[in-house]
Amino acid sequence: LGPRAMLKMLMDPMGGLVLTNDGNAILREITVKHPAAKSIIEIARTQDEEVGDGTTSVIVLAGEVMSQAEQFLDQNIHPTIVIQAYRMALEDMIGFAEEKFSKPIDINNDEEIACVIKSCLGTKMLSKWMSLAVSIALNAVKTVRITDAGHH
Repeated sequence: LGPRAMLKMLMDPMGGLVLTNDGNAILREITVKHPAAKSIIEIARTQDEEVGDGTTSVIVLAGEVMSQAEQFLDQNIHPTIVIQAYRMALEDMIGFAEEKFSKPIDINNDEEIACVIKSCLGTKMLSKWMSLAVSIALNAVKTVRITDAGHH
């Protein structure tokens, strides 16, 4: 995680070495029994399936959410109340993020779309090939985007 994220070297069950910086790949190589740990792994798996990136970030975020919840559980606040409060906070945060952080883009402006693509590819190991990857992705977006007439 972070600007200097390094590859991790793991040994698989057969003794082979695996080099990765993908949090989900790392989690696939470990065995856990605790239900909370299994939930964290499932969160990472879902993040990877839905978005394709950010697995380490959701693990860190989930860990912090659980850490903060501990103080409420220690005060004998029922877990369902804590979960309900987290859901309310999530709804508030989504509204705040949509209002403050989302920015409409012109889908006909290749430069704006290229900036969005570049931000998505920034965490991948593509720095040498970034321009080519952005160009390929931009062409793919143009190929599948829906026009005003509903075509494509």
